[in-house]
Amino acid sequence: MADISSFHDVRFPLGVSFGATGGPEWRNEIVTLTSGHEKRNARWAQSRRHFDAGTGLRSLQDLREVLAFFEARHGSLHAFRFRDPFDHVAENELIGTGDGRTADFQLFRRYGEGHATHVRPITKPVAGSVSIAVGGVEMTEGEAFTLDSLTGIVTFTPQTIPPDGASITAGFVFDVPVRFDTDRLTASIASFQAGEIPSIPIIEVKA
Repeated sequence: MADISSFHDVRFPLGVSFGATGGPEWRNEIVTLTSGHEKRNARWAQSRRHFDAGTGLRSLQDLREVLAFFEARHGSLHAFRFRDPFDHVAENELIGTGDGRTADFQLFRRYGEGHATHVRPITKPVAGSVSIAVGGVEMTEGEAFTLDSLTGIVTFTPQTIPPDGASITAGFVFDVPVRFDTDRLTASIASFQAGEIPSIPIIEVKA
């Protein structure tokens, strides 16, 4: 039996993903009191993204590529990388402040400002896309820091650990860890040529 957390470090076809529809979902509880006021409670600490990649299919070749990808993932069994067409680039994100001792820092994506800021951990950055600056000074990957592209953790070398009070910022491209939200795809060449697009549901998984 496969590990339930099994992740294949491969990316869903980019051309198809950029035509996908979808976005984030939150799970909240809302109770209306007899006074008419509401009590609202967040059941999730992080949002979860849903996509339908069927809208990204442009040709029979796209369809065949997706079917092959689906087979290789054994349907919903294995998770994989997916490029969110609406949100996949971060620039100048504050990921921490140095204390002179800490070497590891998680990549984050921030939404909003002030007290309403939502902080989203990024666990699947694209290797080679990450730029790091400490106190405004650009650092060199491989010399000053390393990146784990499966966790999103940046690790500084002992010689380059950020000093106390230094801001650490990052820019990067990232993918979303997802799986197919179905174990069956239904497609036909005839319906595809007639303009009917099969549904390809995809859902984010928590790494």
